[in-house]
Amino acid sequence: MLIDTSTSRPGTQAPHSAAARRHDDAPDTAELFARLTVLEDGPEREAVRDELVTAWLPMAHRIAGRFRDRGESVEDLRQVAALGLVKAIDRFDPERGAFESYAVPTITGEVKRHFRDRMWALRVPRRVQELRNKVRVARRELTQTPGSPEPTVAALAAHTGLTEDEINCGLEALESFSTLSLDAELAGDDGYSLADTLGAPDASYDVVVDRESAKESLRRLPERERAILYMRFFEDMTQSRIADQLGISQMHVSRLISRSCARVRAEAMGQGGRKGGGRGPSAA
Repeated sequence: MLIDTSTSRPGTQAPHSAAARRHDDAPDTAELFARLTVLEDGPEREAVRDELVTAWLPMAHRIAGRFRDRGESVEDLRQVAALGLVKAIDRFDPERGAFESYAVPTITGEVKRHFRDRMWALRVPRRVQELRNKVRVARRELTQTPGSPEPTVAALAAHTGLTEDEINCGLEALESFSTLSLDAELAGDDGYSLADTLGAPDASYDVVVDRESAKESLRRLPERERAILYMRFFEDMTQSRIADQLGISQMHVSRLISRSCARVRAEAMGQGGRKGGGRGPSAA
């Protein structure tokens, strides 16, 4: 009869002969673990640790293979399992029993945490994730018989002992594990993607807000400054033409435009007000 090494008594090292091991990827590394526990941090300890990781890596890969076809690549799952293996080696106490019985749940838990924390397209609380799992299991159990109808919310609630609100929350979470790409083409709409159906902010609203914000400040400008701004920005006249029409220099026109715009901007942004007792910039 084969001996299950997972039931070894604390303080003893179970035999690791070919007949005693449950898997061929469970090597006999009792001596390496004994050395690891007495070595201080340094190159020698790192070398022994690396040797243990190499020896047990096939087992980690085997555990990772149990989770294939769940939306994650096998290579990434192997990386996660390898991380769990390293944690198991660092935390293992040889006096507590066989390493395999400790490493398997540690590595499996690491892979499951990866799915729980990293694979959701939308981040949801753990409570909702647990509701999702309960609903998923209940749906599977209630539809085991061929031809069984899709269970109702009430049936799922009765089967799980949850409320109907909790069932609805779990059902919504079932749809949150993965998302549809915005670049995915819509059925029946050749060449159109989901992104083409999404709205975007209308820049015209910002123009309306800016215009209303500046309106009162423009009204408070002296008549000549309002006329200059109108000719420059509404009639698209050059500063030279404006200067000729008003009989002033182009430089003076440029200063008046800059000063008027700065005043209107400051008042529109709430950073200023009428300064100098209402004296306009044209007083210069």
